[in-house]
Amino acid sequence: MYEDYYHFRARPFQLSPDPRFFFNSAVHRRAMAYLQYGVHQGEGFLVVTGEIGAGKTMLARTLVQKFGSPNLIMAQVVSTQLEANDMLNMVATAFDLPYESAKVPLLRSLEKFLLARHNQGKRTILVVDEVQNLSRGALEELRMLSNFQHKEKPLLQSFLLGQPEFRKTLYSPEMEQLRQRVTASYHLGPIDAQETKAYIVHRLTTVGWSNDPSFNADVYPVIYKYTGGIPRKINSLCDRLLLLGRMDEKHAFTAKDVLEVIGDLESEFTPQIQSPAGI
Repeated sequence: MYEDYYHFRARPFQLSPDPRFFFNSAVHRRAMAYLQYGVHQGEGFLVVTGEIGAGKTMLARTLVQKFGSPNLIMAQVVSTQLEANDMLNMVATAFDLPYESAKVPLLRSLEKFLLARHNQGKRTILVVDEVQNLSRGALEELRMLSNFQHKEKPLLQSFLLGQPEFRKTLYSPEMEQLRQRVTASYHLGPIDAQETKAYIVHRLTTVGWSNDPSFNADVYPVIYKYTGGIPRKINSLCDRLLLLGRMDEKHAFTAKDVLEVIGDLESEFTPQIQSPAGI
């Protein structure tokens, strides 16, 4: 709605992860370094956790784009409440393998696929997003997949991305075998106040922003205080700010405008208490 008004090529603060908008903040740069390290190691599990909206999925998609090559096969699974066999079929589907109702032929199909890719000189990586939703049985199946080897070389490497509560699961006694195969682990925190401003400018610039609308200096501290430096929250707030600008035909924003949008957002998500009839 506001893209044409401000002459943007696209929505700068869309909520869906798009590698074009990847912002190389200090925390995201460090997390990406761990992911790159894991790729080069070629074995085990790499674990990245973070709060909702911290940018874990963006990291995964940027990684896929960054390392996508004919010799590197990457597939992504976004998990729900999956049990063991469901997890295996989700993995098979991610690699375009046919559905198998029985576990044994499913494992054989996966092993055959992985071995064939290995014999072609290719590496196979699985990215599992929202891993905190997986049952312990599903996690155990992922660990068992890491047992597939050929001449002592692993056929599959996995990256596990999840919310902070997954760390509690990972460090529970029953996850000892999986934990021993973790190559590296990193917790993705929020970006700081200075980087919040840089993040906003980066996303605007990516879509062709030429200082229309302009942002007063007092805008950024208010955005940071409300969002806590969580990228998805920043996107949601800034998207609504630009929508307000379009409706009110604004070409300059101040802290007052941001506070107005924050008030609107908070009122939308505050439960409305209905008065008894007749009052």
